[in-house]
Amino acid sequence: MALPGPLNRYLLLMAQEHLEFRLPEIKSLLSLFGGHFTSSQETYGKSPFWVLNIPSEDIARNLMKRTVCAKSIFELWGHGKSPEELYSSLKNYPVEKMVPFLHSDSTYKIKIHTFNKTLTQEEKVKRIDALEFLPFEGKVNLKKPQHIFSILEDYGLDPNCIPENPHNIYFGRWIADGQRELIESYSVKKRHFIGNTSMDAGLSFIMANHGKVKENDIVFDPFVGTGGLLVAAAHFGAYVYGTDIDYNTVHGLGKASRKNQKWRGPDENIRANLRQYGLEKYYLDVLVSDASKPSWRKGAYFDAIITDPPYGIRESTRRTGSQKEVPKGIEKCPESHVPVSLSYHLSDMFFDLLNFAAETLVVGGRLVYWLPVYTPEYTEEMVPWHPCLKLISNCEQKLSSHTSRRLITMEKVKTFENRDQYSHLLSDQFLPYQGHNSFREKYFSGVTKRIAKEEKSSQE
Repeated sequence: MALPGPLNRYLLLMAQEHLEFRLPEIKSLLSLFGGHFTSSQETYGKSPFWVLNIPSEDIARNLMKRTVCAKSIFELWGHGKSPEELYSSLKNYPVEKMVPFLHSDSTYKIKIHTFNKTLTQEEKVKRIDALEFLPFEGKVNLKKPQHIFSILEDYGLDPNCIPENPHNIYFGRWIADGQRELIESYSVKKRHFIGNTSMDAGLSFIMANHGKVKENDIVFDPFVGTGGLLVAAAHFGAYVYGTDIDYNTVHGLGKASRKNQKWRGPDENIRANLRQYGLEKYYLDVLVSDASKPSWRKGAYFDAIITDPPYGIRESTRRTGSQKEVPKGIEKCPESHVPVSLSYHLSDMFFDLLNFAAETLVVGGRLVYWLPVYTPEYTEEMVPWHPCLKLISNCEQKLSSHTSRRLITMEKVKTFENRDQYSHLLSDQFLPYQGHNSFREKYFSGVTKRIAKEEKSSQE
């Protein structure tokens, strides 16, 4: 049976990576452009074919100008579980909706896309010839057609068990492609200024999309590092700002992270990264500052806060301290000395971050951040909570067999009041997450066990 529903249906062809991140990205972008997610299926699992109801073609095009999780979108004209069902569905599609794209003055071509199977040229031609009943009056133009139509066949997800016939067949008019090329053009490998933990370009754009970053927004990263998240936000037209406790990173000083390069050059800095992509006009500033002690006046400044806090693995978790906080037995430094650096527990870091977001985001603004977790102990109750922030999505990226990080997206839903600052201490979710203060030890204990296991097996 063909899928029921309204006629403004679109078929999304999704990329097969970062599977958990796809649905929140599409939902966020539809919301940003005035649509909302409506579909016959709420979750698609691992399938690359999604059928959505979208209010207009303009919204569909805007969606594709932003998404890095989707490859293409099509106006869906027909769908079936077999060729016969597809043809029946196409015959029921209103002719008046087809005619603008099929008249005699137009040019077109038909493409075949198969997932998990390769067809011969003869098989492709046979499928195209079977569509002769459609009222095509224009001329075929394979090089520069005005309209492109596609037959898309789904042969399931198992490459070891490919069925003879497809599970689903779709036919539609191509509307637009997504922004997959950004992953290559903004690749960290080609970037001027990088660090040990510079964010992968694809994930940076996904984070900006989860945060609903748009033109003229002000986007802030309190753990800015080498500014990879600012680059993604600036690409979408946002003005960007950041802070970091590491003086050398902010000023582009010290040892280089690249192989065969000892020291950073004079023009290796965050501003230079934005300049590399023609985005320097969106650079506001980056300051050396401690995220645990924000120096901002009270007020809502930011449209989005997008960040990747340090986990204590490749970058240390630190905050500034004072002479009073120095442990006993350590000689006091002179008063002129810059405050010492103290350890910064993960639970404290994330609750400081949530409080900061609750205070400084505009209502409706989003906080997007990575939360490291020790997988055997993780439960959803461990995700930090705040009365001013609503959880939008929680997606997992595996780091190892026993650790992962979760991309948390939250939206500010009410104005911050002073009493909200310590409300997390009353929450049942505060104590569970404190167990992750030892995330670094658990991470390396797993690494140690794995190395020991490998050594043992090699000796046998």
